[in-house]
Amino acid sequence: MKPVLPGDVAAAARALLPVPRAGRADLARRLIEEACAAESYCTTMAKAHARWGNGTLMAAAFGYPMGRELTFDDPEYLDCQVRVLEALRQHMQALEARPKGQSRFAAIETP
Repeated sequence: MKPVLPGDVAAAARALLPVPRAGRADLARRLIEEACAAESYCTTMAKAHARWGNGTLMAAAFGYPMGRELTFDDPEYLDCQVRVLEALRQHMQALEARPKGQSRFAAIETP
């Protein structure tokens, strides 16, 4: 996945908005997985993935129905932002814990 910017988090949160609270964490993780897979695809194929885009979290999020961007005083939007950030933290922790020399795409490359 390409470096994550604030706009990426906002787009991912908007993709989580239409999803019931119980499914938001799973979708947040899936968006990160799709962004990682898209970056790998882009590197290999020298073009964006048809569904997941160019390897950014924003591009992966745009493949889903989007809620409108709200303000942080909206509890549902705030919950979605938190879910995305938690999923990003877990993803970064998993990357840091992988053995040295292991590809960052190892989870994707394994059948």
